[in-house]
Amino acid sequence: MCTGAQAQSSSADEVLLDMKQAFQRGDKTRLTAMLPQVQGHPLEAWGAYWELKARLQEASPLEVQDFLARYAGSYQEDRLRNDWLLVLGKMRDWDGFLAAYPAFRMRDDREVRCYATVAGAMKGQPITREQAAEVRADWMAQRDSDDGCLTAAELLLANKRMSPNDAWIKARLAMEANRPRAARNAINLVEPDVLPMFDQLNASPAKFLSSKAVVAARSRKEMVVLALIKIAKSDPDVAAQQLDSKWSPMLSAEERNWVWGVIGQQAAGKLSPQAAGYFANVTKLKDLTDEMLGWKVRAALRMGQWREVQPAIDAMDPETQREPIWVYWKARALMQRGGDSRREEANELYRTIAGTRGFYEMLALEELGQLSAVPTRPAPLTQQERDAARRDPGLLRGLLAIGIGLRSEGVREWNYAVALHRPGGMSDRELLAAADLACQQQVWDRCINTSERTQGVVDVEQRFPMPFHDAVISKSREIGLDPAYVYGLIRQESRFIMSARSGVGASGLMQVMPATARWTARKIGLAGFTPDQIYDRDTNIVIGTNYLKLALDDFDDSMPLAAAAYNAGPGRPRSWRNGPVMEGAIWAENVPFSETRDYVKKVLANATMYAAVISGKPQSIKERLGTVGPRAASEPETNKDLP
Repeated sequence: MCTGAQAQSSSADEVLLDMKQAFQRGDKTRLTAMLPQVQGHPLEAWGAYWELKARLQEASPLEVQDFLARYAGSYQEDRLRNDWLLVLGKMRDWDGFLAAYPAFRMRDDREVRCYATVAGAMKGQPITREQAAEVRADWMAQRDSDDGCLTAAELLLANKRMSPNDAWIKARLAMEANRPRAARNAINLVEPDVLPMFDQLNASPAKFLSSKAVVAARSRKEMVVLALIKIAKSDPDVAAQQLDSKWSPMLSAEERNWVWGVIGQQAAGKLSPQAAGYFANVTKLKDLTDEMLGWKVRAALRMGQWREVQPAIDAMDPETQREPIWVYWKARALMQRGGDSRREEANELYRTIAGTRGFYEMLALEELGQLSAVPTRPAPLTQQERDAARRDPGLLRGLLAIGIGLRSEGVREWNYAVALHRPGGMSDRELLAAADLACQQQVWDRCINTSERTQGVVDVEQRFPMPFHDAVISKSREIGLDPAYVYGLIRQESRFIMSARSGVGASGLMQVMPATARWTARKIGLAGFTPDQIYDRDTNIVIGTNYLKLALDDFDDSMPLAAAAYNAGPGRPRSWRNGPVMEGAIWAENVPFSETRDYVKKVLANATMYAAVISGKPQSIKERLGTVGPRAASEPETNKDLP
């Protein structure tokens, strides 16, 4: 029987859920009316945050200060401070901004960081070299234009701490990202008179390039660059023809290199054999962005042009070069070139990343002659360590929010507690204890993600848990499917969240789309299936594993191809497999969609580690990757109607 206190708590839970919906609707009146009903609830701060955030533009500084004092030390306090700093920046209240900014702990908002530089400058503080570099990096990284970084960029340009060339670079990047408004705002900072010309080229780049306008001034040449970028986004071959036949002599070497880089990148993303040739027109690799250089490497790998790999990687930003993906491929390129000194350099590069932490770390380990094995578990947690995690208010609020249906809020509160509540975040032992708490509560996504943050130790049972063990193992083996592959896919799809639902409607443990579920149910003779059964654990596993098996059958038992089909639909990988036969790692790295590329690599890495856990034996990720190439003409497609 429900006690009065339990009923009251349950009622307050429902009010919080209603408040979230009212906040999403922007219903300020309802939020204010409901706020008293959640006072005293452990998650009261969320209700108070939504209520004040909804009317923050009209709120008084005193109301904000009262909130910050009442919920001091909480995620909501720092989140509202973030929101308030944005309001103060837009209002140009630099005194108020500088008073509030030092207490801002997360420092994860680019626009706020840009405003901080402006606020300091407006109060007479000199702009340091580090601040100027940070503003430039933040402005370049933002896909959409915002007031803070645009204002900071304008300030730096006026003070000659940023060059007009930076504004044109920003415009190019924005056009590549299909963000013409951000490009227009950048141009407005340096050449407002040419905005009508920009509007013309944005409306019709081909028409603009065929006009009679004379190419002379820097701004006009940059307009040509932007027009060619826009054409290359849809048809790199046409852009290449335009550049080669007419515009190349009129542009500077840097401008030509950039356009060829964009053309090469777009062609490589379409898996065009022309991509390597387009990149070959670049005379200075340092003129290209890291993104272009990455696609140059991918195109070279696809065509077996190993000599092109190392120079492209060496031209990247030093921080980018240290990423495992580029460390691995540089080492492979050195090995391909041969020679004792290059082999030793390659092995040293492998050793810097080798391990079981991810896809390229596993590949590097295998290049050194070792297979992926279960790491030695850290020393067991002490009772004191467990108790400290159980007393952490941020962790407890995160779990409570997830438990009552405020999953996104709970995840944010949890992540703040483990990573941002204090500088540097939790220690390895604290992370293990926090992950253990989440595991015990069967909040598997927080268990996995928190354990993955440890640097010096690896707890494989936390990072690779096996919930629903009997159901997954039995259903997989029943249809001849590798259970490790299934677990690897579920871990990536849903992190074992039963109620998971993607933005496109995929649902449950194995993130099955309703139409796919209906097709699979008919295919396997599952009588009486209805779409709502996707949320039933066992039915979801039955549907998901059978679809995965059908995809494997359709793709000649290729795990990379089947994983790509599971994520992006079978039609795309059927096209992506065409071309030369190549090792699975090269094929996976050339998957055109960044989400699917990341997905395939993570599923294969997950499967390799799960296989080591299940079998108790070291495993080869290369064996799972195999080779990928066109379907043999003599082999008919198994399931042409595979959705």
